[in-house]
Amino acid sequence: MKKITKCIIPAAGFGTRFLPATKAQPKEMLPVVDKPVIQYLVEEAVSAGITDIIIVTGRGKRSIEDHFDMSFELEKTLVEKWKMKELEEVEKISHLARIAYVRQPIPQWDGDALLRARPLIGDEPCLVLFGDDLILGERSWADQLVKAYEYYQTPIIALEKIADERVSSYGIFESKFSEGKFHRMLRFLEKPKPTETASRLGVIGKYVITPEVFEYFEAQAKGASKDGEIRLADAFARMVDHAPIYGVEIEGERYDTGDKLGFIQATIAYALERDGLGDKVWEYMKTRVEKGR
Repeated sequence: MKKITKCIIPAAGFGTRFLPATKAQPKEMLPVVDKPVIQYLVEEAVSAGITDIIIVTGRGKRSIEDHFDMSFELEKTLVEKWKMKELEEVEKISHLARIAYVRQPIPQWDGDALLRARPLIGDEPCLVLFGDDLILGERSWADQLVKAYEYYQTPIIALEKIADERVSSYGIFESKFSEGKFHRMLRFLEKPKPTETASRLGVIGKYVITPEVFEYFEAQAKGASKDGEIRLADAFARMVDHAPIYGVEIEGERYDTGDKLGFIQATIAYALERDGLGDKVWEYMKTRVEKGR
């Protein structure tokens, strides 16, 4: 069994839902409380035993690289001002993992972003964390996915039960059979109508993929896909006829930071968990409720 030590984080999108804030700042660098979204993802990967992370970036994303690099001037200033707590927080960022960067010239489909990272992955399974989903819970989603892979030795997809009215906004996982929260895939449906499937297992942007998945991407890149687009959903849809794919319903509270409301909800939830801040936020929320807004 090959242990999973590598993770791909696609981060080349424009973040148009957050304009104008993302005109000159990557969406992944927007802070939830005082930490950018992408740092939460890197920390999540590290919690699952990941040592090497490949971030797929594009134009205007240089601040992501700067964030995970050392900052000699800042660290020197913090030492001089004896701000040791802040110094510790800053220093640990550049030591979280070995991080490499791959450019995606044009933000295209998810499979294209993952395929660009393939030379750094080699013939290994890897974790994939897309940049919008944060999870608050006792165990990280990444750790749950990696543990599921260690048991099943096949691609693993993170799942969440969703309401009827949200079905058409998600990729839907239909199961062949289930073992508690673990499900073997029958087929994958891309944003179907609620009447087109009985399944309410929505696919979340966190996966473990195997080298075979990359082979399906490469086939799409050579024109095997009908529209020339390289998509993870298409790879799963083709692969399920030849190999088992499992999904796991993940424990914890999920927040979609790619959506404005989800981003605000995440900020509130994470703020409430912070020592020295949570009580103040709670008191403020109570005053707002008492005022009626």
